[in-house]
Amino acid sequence: MLKEERQQTILREVDLHNRILLTDIAETLDVSIDTVRRDVKELDAENKLRRVHGGAISLGFTTNNTRNSNIYKQKEKMVIAEKALALIKEGGVIFLDGGTTCLELAHLIPTEIELTCFTHSLPVAMELLTKPKITVILVGGQVSGESQTAIGANAIHNLAEIKVDFSFIGTGYVDSHYGLTEFDWDIVQVKKAVIKCSKKTVLLSISEKLNSQHRYKTCDINAINTLVTELDPENDLLNSFRNHDIRIL
Repeated sequence: MLKEERQQTILREVDLHNRILLTDIAETLDVSIDTVRRDVKELDAENKLRRVHGGAISLGFTTNNTRNSNIYKQKEKMVIAEKALALIKEGGVIFLDGGTTCLELAHLIPTEIELTCFTHSLPVAMELLTKPKITVILVGGQVSGESQTAIGANAIHNLAEIKVDFSFIGTGYVDSHYGLTEFDWDIVQVKKAVIKCSKKTVLLSISEKLNSQHRYKTCDINAINTLVTELDPENDLLNSFRNHDIRIL
């Protein structure tokens, strides 16, 4: 595989999943970790991604600006956010996860709606603070410099003390058989706590993530009440999810 092809694969994977590990990409491309490390270093120098210890993260995942032009598949994520918005009701209590799709949902919430929103995401909290009728409660803990979300024991403890009507979450990987998975153990523990504190959990995911999996399991697919993608709910790509007790939007 040519260097240009390798680097395009790296960019696609980092944009799709927000974060990647060098070991995973080396295995996918069947090259050495040193080769991938050099590719990532070059892509970082060209400002196409950000290199971090042991991997890389997308530029759309790292910005401090809530209206970011680097978001991968932003139009599709806007469609997902518009569908999810219909689930948010006046006076509700919700949780909004970190990640670019949940950030799109935060942006779309009308300024006139009264709502209580918990989040562990700094960018999501900053976006919600522009809406004066929303009570924003930031779930605290150790802040991940990569995802800009609170992680660790304190965040998990805080989540155990609340109950929300809906949680809107993202995931790195989702499969109808294996459920939701991630490569980051700390992120998995927080998502588990989010699901546990939610009356209903809504998964927001672009269709490219369907039928993918990684090391650490967040939950079975049946723990999700609603799956929201940019696809028409009757699309054949969603057929394997219809065998489960999940609402598809």
